[in-house]
Amino acid sequence: MLKMLWNNFKVAFAMYSKIPMPRADWNKENMKYTFCFFPFIGLVIGALSYLVGWAGEKFGFHPTFVSAFLVLVPVLVTGGIHVDGLLDTSDALSSWQERERRLEILKDSHAGAFAVITACVYFLAWYGAYSQLWTNQPALLIMALGFMVSRCFSGISVMTFPKARKDGTVAEFSRKAEEMTVRNVLILYLGILLAVMVWIQPILGVLAFAAAAFSFLYYHHKAMKYFGGITGDLAGYFLCLCEVTMAIVLAIASVWV
Repeated sequence: MLKMLWNNFKVAFAMYSKIPMPRADWNKENMKYTFCFFPFIGLVIGALSYLVGWAGEKFGFHPTFVSAFLVLVPVLVTGGIHVDGLLDTSDALSSWQERERRLEILKDSHAGAFAVITACVYFLAWYGAYSQLWTNQPALLIMALGFMVSRCFSGISVMTFPKARKDGTVAEFSRKAEEMTVRNVLILYLGILLAVMVWIQPILGVLAFAAAAFSFLYYHHKAMKYFGGITGDLAGYFLCLCEVTMAIVLAIASVWV
C-alpha cells in the first residue's frame, strides 16, 4: 500500500512539476490517487514563495526584485505547464469559433495574439499583486496556502466535471483514478486549508477562499458553455485564474487589514 501511494506521489510530481522524481510506471495502480498528491506541489510553491518573501524582508532586497522573483517561483517549480493551458484557452475563447474549432485551437502548439496579450496581463497582474502584499506576512502566508487550494479545486474538477474529449491527459487521469476517494480527500484538504487560512487572518482568509470558490464556479461556466467539458488546458487555465484572483484580492484587502 505504501509503495503504491509513493508511486502515485511520484507520478503527480513527475507530471505537474519539474522537481526530479524517481521513475514510476504510469499504470492504473500508480494513478489511482495521483490527484490526492497534486496539492502538495502547491505546498512546495507556497513554501518557496513564503521563504522568498521572508528572505527579501530580512535581508533588505529591493521590493521590485522580490516581487519579480515571487512571480517566477510557480513557473520554476511547474515548468509553466499550467500557464500553457491558460494561453491556449485564451486563444480558443477569443476565436469566437464553434465548439469543435475551439477544441482544435486548444491542441494547436502555436501561440496567437491573444495568448501573448494574456501572458503580459497575467504576469503584470501577479507582479502588481505581489508588490502590494509581500510585506504583509499574513497575506503572503495565506497566498502560499492558496497554491494548494487552487490544486484541490482543480483536482475536484478533474474527478467530477464532464470531459470535453475522451482522449487527453485529463480523461486518462480521470479513468484511472478512484474518483470518489480522490474527490473526498480533496474536499477534506479544502476544509483544513480554509480553517488554517481563517486562523491566520479571518478576513483575508475568507476573502481569499471565496475568490478561489468564485473562480471555480466561473471555470465551470466557461468550460460547459464554450467547450462542453474540461480538458487539461482548461484545468491549467483555471489554476492560473484562481491563483492570480486570490493574489489580487489579497493585495487589495491587505491595505485595510
